[in-house]
Amino acid sequence: MDRLYPVGIQNFEKLRRDGYYYVDKTAQMYRLVTTGSYYFLSRPRRFGKSVLISTLEAYFQEKSELFDGLEIASLEKEWKKYPVLHLDLNISKYDNEDSLDEMLNRSLTDWEREYGSDTSETSLALRFSGVIRRAHEKTGERAVILVDEYDKPMLQAISDEALQTTFINTLKPFYGVLKSEDAHIRFALLTGVTKFGKVSVFSDLNNLDDISWDPAYATICGISGKELIENFRQDIADLAVANGLSFDEACGKLKDEYDGYRFCPESPGIYNPFSILCTFRKKRFGNYWFQTGTPTYLVELLKKSNYDLEEMAHVETGADSLDGIFSDDNPIPVMYQSGYLTIKRYDSEFGIYTLGFPNREVEEGFMRFLMPYFSSSTRNIDKWMVK
Repeated sequence: MDRLYPVGIQNFEKLRRDGYYYVDKTAQMYRLVTTGSYYFLSRPRRFGKSVLISTLEAYFQEKSELFDGLEIASLEKEWKKYPVLHLDLNISKYDNEDSLDEMLNRSLTDWEREYGSDTSETSLALRFSGVIRRAHEKTGERAVILVDEYDKPMLQAISDEALQTTFINTLKPFYGVLKSEDAHIRFALLTGVTKFGKVSVFSDLNNLDDISWDPAYATICGISGKELIENFRQDIADLAVANGLSFDEACGKLKDEYDGYRFCPESPGIYNPFSILCTFRKKRFGNYWFQTGTPTYLVELLKKSNYDLEEMAHVETGADSLDGIFSDDNPIPVMYQSGYLTIKRYDSEFGIYTLGFPNREVEEGFMRFLMPYFSSSTRNIDKWMVK
């Protein structure tokens, strides 16, 4: 029977019940939930953030049967059910002042239907606060907050400063509830692509542990080289046969095309999971990540930028820039956080990071689809291509 690859599958329960293949990340997840309470994780799109959120949701809903055969099954001795408030901001389009309010109101209404409401709670933040408290009171267990793509409203409004400010002013007090209702919260994880909200949306929420650069969680999303060989040896062999390659040649081509992401200096190279799974399913190599579309926010940013294309393939910068916010004249933070650039080398003596394209898929896709927003000139395109 052919293996089922979870391309486009975001729901952990569906993934497990329907027999899709899963690379076990539950040991890292268990460490996450047992060593802290509030986390933030930044990763590029289609890197497995939504599956991680969904896996945590199943864990906190005490769906232990879904974890049979996985590492967490031998680690967790006391499964317990918690009230889970899962906010997925990825499912809506934010193109006017009311769109975010409508999305938040829909989620709050669903939660209030289950845990009750209070007419004195007139703002979105007050309603969120009330839901968290009542969820704790009704179930006897503190609430779990899971936010997927926390930054999507701001990113979609990147070309409209007034609209972006409106969204920030809405989300700042909303997310601030996570601090004020600490006594009623067991666990919280917010995921997204960029970190620009850290200095605005999260300015009142200083209890978040940003694990985006933490070596302990470098592989919590994506596929490491070790995981690739351990989980997909037969798939690599089948891919090799289909493309007239030896096993080692297929491994080398997979590495050149899809490996190379590093989310901290100590991180091993991480393969793009979406591209890897698509390659195995179709048994041919391709620019699968780019074929899903260039993010609008990145296109808008590049239109505003005067950044020199020649510097893009060899950028030297400090940690503050990589962890910083986007600006019209410096796209590097967003290029790095979005996965178009990655850490190639780190000079610990001077604290300097050298960035470059992670792999051939990203470099070729960048040159083909994004370069026009930097410069109309293509005369030196071959100069920066991977050889």
